[in-house]
Amino acid sequence: MKLRVDGVSKNFGSDGQVRVLSNVSLSLKSGDAAAITGPSGSGKSTLLHLIGTLEPPSAGTIEIGGRNPYELSEPEIARFRNESIGFVFQDHHLLPQFTVLENTLVPALAFSGRQSSPRGRAQRLLGRVDLDHRLEHRPAELSGGERQRVAIARALMNRPELLLCDEPTGNLDATTANIVVDLLLELHEQEKNILIVVTHNLELAARFQRRFELREGRCFEV
Repeated sequence: MKLRVDGVSKNFGSDGQVRVLSNVSLSLKSGDAAAITGPSGSGKSTLLHLIGTLEPPSAGTIEIGGRNPYELSEPEIARFRNESIGFVFQDHHLLPQFTVLENTLVPALAFSGRQSSPRGRAQRLLGRVDLDHRLEHRPAELSGGERQRVAIARALMNRPELLLCDEPTGNLDATTANIVVDLLLELHEQEKNILIVVTHNLELAARFQRRFELREGRCFEV
């Protein structure tokens, strides 16, 4: 699977005068792990949202596995996103009323019939993130690091070819942050997906095989 971002720009504002990204291009393939860094307001999260099909670019094209998702209808984009892309955010966004196991299962329930035994897949993933003893606990009963590990398991539930992480360690202390990055890289090695992590932490970014920096709306590989 390949990800291709070609000449992508993104403007905001009622008149489109606020340009956040300008002519951004990058290419990644299955097995690649990349970090995107840059100062606050440089467009890191915006770029991740464009790649994740959460909002369209103002110019340029994005292809995921040879397909331009923005040529699809809204229902088709939603299914494509569910089947092909996993997300991990700074805030875990777990559903407080659901157990750890139920939260992990959520992506498999959005479009029925894709997996024959989703519960087994969820339990195996939670075992891989060392939470098989927490299946029936709710988010409020977990530590911050544990909640983020549930979010990682949930993101991998549908075996996405593309895993996008937006400041996944931003709310964690240094020790826990390192554990979470260790886990992301270990699971990436096992799943052979494309992993993209947005981070302001240059020390963590240095652990990735490919690194990109956003400066004044433009993207540079470093």
